[in-house]
Amino acid sequence: MLQLWRNCHVATLAQGRYGLIENAAILAEGERIAWIGPRAAQPPAAGAVEHDLGGAWVTPGLVDCHTHLVFGGNRSREFEQRLQGVDYATIAAQGGGILSTVRATREADENALYASARRRALRLLADGVTTLEIKSGYGLDLPNERKMLRVARRLGRELPLTVRTTCLAAHALPPEYAGRPDAYIDLVCGSILPALASEGLADAVDAFCEHLAFSPAQVERVFECASRLGLPVKLHAEQLSPLHGAALAARHGALSADHLEYLEEDDVRAMARAGTVAVLLPGAYYALRETRMPPVDLLRRHGVPIALSTDSNPGTSPVLSLRLMLSMACTLFRLTPEEALAGATLNGARALGLGGTHGSLEVGKFADFVAWDIAHPSELAYWIGGEPPARVVRHGRQAAGPVQVAAS
Repeated sequence: MLQLWRNCHVATLAQGRYGLIENAAILAEGERIAWIGPRAAQPPAAGAVEHDLGGAWVTPGLVDCHTHLVFGGNRSREFEQRLQGVDYATIAAQGGGILSTVRATREADENALYASARRRALRLLADGVTTLEIKSGYGLDLPNERKMLRVARRLGRELPLTVRTTCLAAHALPPEYAGRPDAYIDLVCGSILPALASEGLADAVDAFCEHLAFSPAQVERVFECASRLGLPVKLHAEQLSPLHGAALAARHGALSADHLEYLEEDDVRAMARAGTVAVLLPGAYYALRETRMPPVDLLRRHGVPIALSTDSNPGTSPVLSLRLMLSMACTLFRLTPEEALAGATLNGARALGLGGTHGSLEVGKFADFVAWDIAHPSELAYWIGGEPPARVVRHGRQAAGPVQVAAS
């Protein structure tokens, strides 16, 4: 079906810049963009279904490239503890942190996990997200990691969202392996990853490289296993200490290295050479009351693409708005609104290996976009919270917002 989206202005985000087109139109054939440009230059579109966007500003659909959206329970009590001065490492040592969510997730059945994750996914969709990544990592054994990834796949089938799945079995040491991290990595590499790869449940592999999680040597074993299975890798790196996990990830051609508060220049150089995207997560930085910012100037200087994401999770980033992360990235990390929007669109897509099909409005890419009732794209980072009226379109079909169709 041919569709014409008119009476709008467009920020294409091609090349990671606004790419503004005023008085624009978008022609979509099926799920993809067939033409985009000034309305005055629009080619004939006989028979097209026309959509009047009422003068809205159109951006690519937002890409949330780092989430832990499937989980059981919540950790509001730990939020209270942190406010009382207890640090994250201490909470984890007391059996809280990731392991408390592991217990709740193991106890929940697949339908319960789906129902709660669906509510969160719909919130993100209404906020403008059309593509998101969902990690496992709260199961920490084969049946429960499988359960989480099955839920993530189901969300992608049943909701108007593109969902990429990531196996994060190397997220934390499960209680049954206390004091035996190498034995658990044996399980991850010998059983969990091969099984999930053979079942087609994982699009990528992640790990948590940190003193309270897994060492660089242990992460390297996970990455070598992923390579044998033909799966790309990414990494939680340099969040709490400088272990040079980002450089390790870059050596393995990682799609992204994420968090990065303790990133050093040698790591940045390695990421630049490998084309590894830096994913910044201001929600976790804010919730943990961190004081060391990611080295944004170094990333700019070396040309490393910067992406933004919610890191939506129950403990350290209970965030359900990627637009809010744009505002926080500007205020906390000193990104410009243009950099922030690129981080939540094109660079977010690159962090998922989808830069060729998602993240910008260009001919041949999927017709994923949001029509916002704003005066300029910078408003998406300017407003703190709230819900500017928006229409969300994914693969050429309206996914959220008011329906307005004008006959041609």
